[in-house]
Amino acid sequence: MAASKIFDVADKIVLITGAGSGLGQGYALTFGGAGAVVACAGRKMAALEETVKAIEAAGGRAKAFQADVTDRASIAALVKAVTDEYGRLDVLVNNAGYENIQPFLEVTPEVYDDIMSVNMKGAFFMAQEAARAMKETGGGKIINIGSLGSYIGLAESSVYCSTKGGIIQLTKTMALELGEFNIQVNALAPGYFITPMTQPFYDDPKHRAWIESRIPLHQWGTNEDLAGPVLFLASSASNYVTGVTIKVDGGWLAS
Repeated sequence: MAASKIFDVADKIVLITGAGSGLGQGYALTFGGAGAVVACAGRKMAALEETVKAIEAAGGRAKAFQADVTDRASIAALVKAVTDEYGRLDVLVNNAGYENIQPFLEVTPEVYDDIMSVNMKGAFFMAQEAARAMKETGGGKIINIGSLGSYIGLAESSVYCSTKGGIIQLTKTMALELGEFNIQVNALAPGYFITPMTQPFYDDPKHRAWIESRIPLHQWGTNEDLAGPVLFLASSASNYVTGVTIKVDGGWLAS
């Protein structure tokens, strides 16, 4: 295959959870601009429709699908709706996530369950349902989303970091089991990007300065910084890459 084609994702059916805002919206715009057909999933239909409009305004193809990854019936209905609409599912960007910052000693069972139900349980069963669909059509790509918190502890994020550490191990075990079905499973671990979740840190001068002092590139990431890695993992360029997590953190974890 020509080098210019191995990164091609044109006409691939790409399902992105949490596509209504933040990094999920960024992934959706990336794939829409690269010629993929983007299934934008999430709980807030109005936000998803805005993502769809942005993709279509740039000449891309997309459709919104309302779904809640904390509900297994909703997950099954989502994958069925996408495969009924397009005939197959080529790529899952398993992006939906949630955080509630609290000191460890103050975390309640309710907060623990809320974070776990999205970041770990939701990601697990979303990937499982997508893999079942991909197995039926000859393979695909699953891209889980980790974090700096997959590798280091972050104060007041004990539950979040626990889930993101779990994502790395989930990615490895999925890769072992799904390889025989031609499904490659990898993960991205973004560092600090400006999103609704991280905006309070960016707006706090002291916290922002601390973060930027730890990034060798001394700047926060942008959606464009994730475009190359996510397209690589979704394309045939990564056909012999599975069980791997790519850190996109400006060098933070190198120190």
